[in-house]
Amino acid sequence: MLKGNFDIPLDFLQARTPPLIGVDISASSVKMVELSESSKKSGYVVERYAIEALPKDAVSDGNINNLEAVSDTLRRAWKRMGTRIKNVSLALPAAAVITKKILLPAGLREEDLEYQVESEANQYIPFAMEEVNLDFQVIGPAPGNAEEIEVLLAASRKANVEDRVAAAQSAGLKTVVVDVAPYAAEMAFDQIRAQLPGGAADQCVALVDIGANAMNVNVLRNGQSVYARDQQIGGDQLTQLIQNAFGLTAEEAEAGKRNGGLPENYESDVLAPFCESVASEVARAMQFFFTSTQYNEVSYIVLAGGCAALAGLDDAVATRTQVNTLVANPFAQMVLSSRIKPRQLQTDAPALMIACGLAMRRFDPS
Repeated sequence: MLKGNFDIPLDFLQARTPPLIGVDISASSVKMVELSESSKKSGYVVERYAIEALPKDAVSDGNINNLEAVSDTLRRAWKRMGTRIKNVSLALPAAAVITKKILLPAGLREEDLEYQVESEANQYIPFAMEEVNLDFQVIGPAPGNAEEIEVLLAASRKANVEDRVAAAQSAGLKTVVVDVAPYAAEMAFDQIRAQLPGGAADQCVALVDIGANAMNVNVLRNGQSVYARDQQIGGDQLTQLIQNAFGLTAEEAEAGKRNGGLPENYESDVLAPFCESVASEVARAMQFFFTSTQYNEVSYIVLAGGCAALAGLDDAVATRTQVNTLVANPFAQMVLSSRIKPRQLQTDAPALMIACGLAMRRFDPS
């Protein structure tokens, strides 16, 4: 999404990008998704995907701390994919990007619009402009004023963009798009919204992404975000609980969490209390949403991220919040290639939301 002065063009506003792979570099892993167009109207084919674990602390708080480790993980994931495509779409974490909706006069020429956006950006960006990658997108006419347009401004420090581009480049991959993680998740969410009765028209739907060390809550209405909040709970806490309960190393606890083989009392003594803690945090986030917005109801909660597929978590959230809760699967209505194992994809799907949205940038006409 963010323009930059690199050998690699970064621009999500181009009419159509070449074939590419969506790549999500999170705190715990690298996720890759490759989509193609289906013969069905507006349909997609899931060609390939891969999830490759990152070494501990290679990425933390959205920052790449170990460029070589991230690059090696990207290379392994790409090899596992078995694809020839080397163009990739990456995402910056929300914390690394300043976004702001601004109002500008309608009818400006493109060069005048760019000048006005940069002038406005100076008010909101606490860094020198030469240190920043800046981009914008015209949303449409301003509400209630035909003489103005609403413009979404996004900016990030160049170092945030350059680290991700450098890691991909070192892995032999070419970055053609840099987006923002919540926007990519919203694009994938459109595939889930289509699965809900009436497309959840005029209803609030909470997309709750539970990652390794944080939970992002994004409430959407008719596909547009109306509220966002981060809360500090994630899969790393469950790993720590497993370590403490059974005297395991971090690696053994993580492997047991992912692959099974933990003691019989794991579910009752460790997993169930953790699910209750997450459910309490989701309920708390819903209360923050109700008290800080004009809305007083959420029709659906959609769980995404690596923790979403934990046994019993959806039931715990539904019970605590009294809201219909489902586990995200943006691929449910897509065609699967013969390389894809449907049951495994269903398990992995919640963790692939951002990578899926990034892969969909290939077909984005905006």
